[in-house]
Amino acid sequence: MGTQSQTSSAPPPVKAAARPFNMYGPAIEYLIDAAQRNVLFWDVMRQRGNQYREHLAETAPHVLDYKAELIIDGRKLDRPVNYALVRVVPPAGIEIDPKRRPFVVIDPRAGHGPGIGGFKADSEIGVAFKAGHPCYFVGFLPDPVPGQTIEDIGRAEAKFLEKVIALHPQADGKPCVIGNCQAGWALMMLAALRPELLGPIIVAGSPLEYWQGVHGKNPMRYTGGLLGGSWLTALVSDLGHGKFDGAWLVQNFENQNPANTLWTKQYNLYSKIDTEAPRYLGFERWWGGHVNLNAEEIQFIVDQLFIGNNLAAGNIRISDGTAIDLRNIRSPIVVFCSKGDNITPPQQALGWILDLYEDVDEIRAYGQTIVYTVHETVGHLGIFVSGGVARKEHGEFSSNIDLIDCLPPGLYEATFERKAGATVNPDLASGDWVMRCEMRTLDDIRALGGNDMADNRCFATADRVSQTNLALYRAFMQPFVRAIANPALADAWRRLHPLRLQYEMFSNANPMMALVSGWAEQVRNGRRPASADNPFVAMQENVSNQIVAGLDAWRVAAESFSERLFMAVYGSQPFQAAMGINPANDQPLRRAPKSALHYELINKRIGELKSQISTGGPREAIIRALIFAGMGRGAVDERGFEALRRIREKYTDLTLTKFKAIVREQFYMLLLDTEGALSAIPSMLPAEPENRQKAFDLVKEVLIARGELSADDRERLQRVSRLFGKEDRLTVVRNQSAAARGTTSKAS
Repeated sequence: MGTQSQTSSAPPPVKAAARPFNMYGPAIEYLIDAAQRNVLFWDVMRQRGNQYREHLAETAPHVLDYKAELIIDGRKLDRPVNYALVRVVPPAGIEIDPKRRPFVVIDPRAGHGPGIGGFKADSEIGVAFKAGHPCYFVGFLPDPVPGQTIEDIGRAEAKFLEKVIALHPQADGKPCVIGNCQAGWALMMLAALRPELLGPIIVAGSPLEYWQGVHGKNPMRYTGGLLGGSWLTALVSDLGHGKFDGAWLVQNFENQNPANTLWTKQYNLYSKIDTEAPRYLGFERWWGGHVNLNAEEIQFIVDQLFIGNNLAAGNIRISDGTAIDLRNIRSPIVVFCSKGDNITPPQQALGWILDLYEDVDEIRAYGQTIVYTVHETVGHLGIFVSGGVARKEHGEFSSNIDLIDCLPPGLYEATFERKAGATVNPDLASGDWVMRCEMRTLDDIRALGGNDMADNRCFATADRVSQTNLALYRAFMQPFVRAIANPALADAWRRLHPLRLQYEMFSNANPMMALVSGWAEQVRNGRRPASADNPFVAMQENVSNQIVAGLDAWRVAAESFSERLFMAVYGSQPFQAAMGINPANDQPLRRAPKSALHYELINKRIGELKSQISTGGPREAIIRALIFAGMGRGAVDERGFEALRRIREKYTDLTLTKFKAIVREQFYMLLLDTEGALSAIPSMLPAEPENRQKAFDLVKEVLIARGELSADDRERLQRVSRLFGKEDRLTVVRNQSAAARGTTSKAS
């Protein structure tokens, strides 16, 4: 009581505003805080510069958050490259299942160094570890091996995958390979040439159809045309003495968002200087780790992909003359993109599907399974580094990769529903989300927007201009540029790049920055941050918002002008005609050719499947019945697949590969002759009634895993029950209830 009395009688603290002569108190408080924040900010810039120099001094710089063991050094291959395969060592507490397929993450070589796929615990590698998969990583050194090409890199990555497969003979499936950003198109090329090496493919934020987009957004696709094509790429490579500085690619990314580049990124550090430094320095370690490419590599990328848009069209050939046809890929393809990605918008990530196929039936005819998901807001880098994205999309892909591998051929969209109290059978779904793969058509891709024929003619014209300008540069300018270029000049040229220079200028290499370290230590010892309710802090935030708004308005105006200029120049019909593009052509300009041999083989396979409709036993009958019963849903739920997986492990010795083959065969049989395939089921079942009942119970157990059955589900299940010689008990009860209601109605 005495303590309470003393406490209650203590005088309340005097508010700052009520103190005499304190009218300038908030201003003084803010000025002290701002001065201290300035010192601490520049000290972080100093640390960033030192970190940059230390990172580049490493033999194999990377930003992986895990220990790694070298498996193959690409420099020792017959065709040496600066790539390497490493095994990622699981952290303490992570148990790896030797029967689970390995994951291989390939990082993009788009100006930055390697490691973003395992940048932190919540990453692509992190969630794969949590799902029990062994993990491998394909990274690269800062400088290419002289003479290496994109084709050489593809051969090396094939060697890497052969090694991973050999290291995991017990794995229930080929490796799942993730290609981030520009590694995505390289992965797709490899999968088209060596389809036998890969399990499911995940391409995250990867541009595959470079002309696509919508008006008013994502103007990066106009850059090649506005610069006159790829001759500038050749010029920069020649000035670099045969090497292209990746800092120029990073500069392109920076230019897409001037508000973030010029203000927001630094202001966020300045305004949160007491807490933000570790996150900022961690990201800058990757963002500032610029790497180089050979002139041949970058010229191929720009000419064949960025401007030429030849990948989906099947117009790229390797040295032996083989054309790269993405329709040769036999692995399921998972495409992860976002509407908030201004580097790889959904149209560029998914437009290749429209280039290759007329409809979903053609996708099925090629035996392909394509699953896509479109995030609503996350930006390009967020696809790789966001912890929320890793725990949701990447986590679900890792946990359900076997489901994706076993999906029947077709086009699907992966949707995610958060678990809640009302979620049915939550134990059958891993993580905090339930993944569902819902059937889609090409109209769903078209609904995202894209080019019309007039747009495509503009880009085709820009491609012709690029080829012309490149030829002129090589004939008249390149000999002179190469004559004056030398290693010393090239090194100075790279060091003076503005992105590199900003790190060097604010490191300890600058004697003036040595003073900052001592000042920062004094500030930390006497730190006096302003209170949250200080009016000058609110004014600071308001000024920052106005600066961001102004820079965003400038960006929108510049983007609008760029688009109008591009369309005006390359949309001119006389100019198109002069470049050899028919202004009246309404036929697709980049359509992969169809193969008569392919359709001949399809017809042969159709005949084989029809002849085998009545073959098989209870295993095939159950899978056929399950596919038929679930076809009306137009979706596959991970809970149903998990129930099926448990049944498969309990009652059969089927490997995942064999199970996948049976699923595909039974699916095709149902597509080709639904009635014939269903009528054959009774002859495939065991004769004993009790065994038929057990088989039917397995079908029903999988179907009800996701919850209550729809009317169409019940109707299909009832038909299956008759084929199994049993009446579904749920149907009997429903019929009895309906009969009882009818009797009561008549009596009343």
